[in-house]
Amino acid sequence: MLNPNLFNIPKIIIALDFCNKKSAMKIVNLLNPSIYYLKIGKEMFTVLGCQFIKELHQLGFNIFLDLKFHDIPNTVFNATKAAADLGIWMLSVHASGGKKMLVSAKKALKSFKTAPLLIAITALTSLKEEELKEIGIQMSLKEYILTLSKLSNDCGLDGIVCPGKEAKKIKSLFGDKCKIVTPGIRVAEDALYDQNNIITPKEAKKYKIDYIVIGRSITMSKDPIKKLELIIKSMQ
Repeated sequence: MLNPNLFNIPKIIIALDFCNKKSAMKIVNLLNPSIYYLKIGKEMFTVLGCQFIKELHQLGFNIFLDLKFHDIPNTVFNATKAAADLGIWMLSVHASGGKKMLVSAKKALKSFKTAPLLIAITALTSLKEEELKEIGIQMSLKEYILTLSKLSNDCGLDGIVCPGKEAKKIKSLFGDKCKIVTPGIRVAEDALYDQNNIITPKEAKKYKIDYIVIGRSITMSKDPIKKLELIIKSMQ
């Protein structure tokens, strides 16, 4: 099995977007926890809760808890602290929650000796340019992403989640300390599903993205490990 840690390529996070534990474990049991990270989103967390995270930790996996907190500052402070108590590796909040909310989330992690990475969502990879206007945002998608990236960086967050094509500009502005997480990764034969702002694994390396999130391309594959090895080879 190829080890992507031996190459200067983005680290791979596998999105466990399933409605039941049995389906999730079919993928988990194929993966090496020293190589791959796991993402738990709203669906799996709602179905299986904190206990599932504890079980994955016992198997040796680092967990990205992607619940995209977006609420008043006090609520996000308490939610962030509760999530960090689980020993997760990375946690997401929505940058559009504003400065006070982002600062509050960051403050919630101060008491932790080993705090999770705090990552801000800028724009969902399913979001289309015209949809910004529908929610009252009178700027381009690119401008919106850069504005929220700067806000997140100014508030001391560890990085952002953004469409891959914006990563190069963000890295040039904020440097390597700003970690970039990018979903919407597709290879040529993959279906787009509900994603619009997609890039290939090879482009992810070119844009100096730190972490790529891969879901259905792997979890719906007939041979997930073979597919992962092809993705790793494409980035070498």
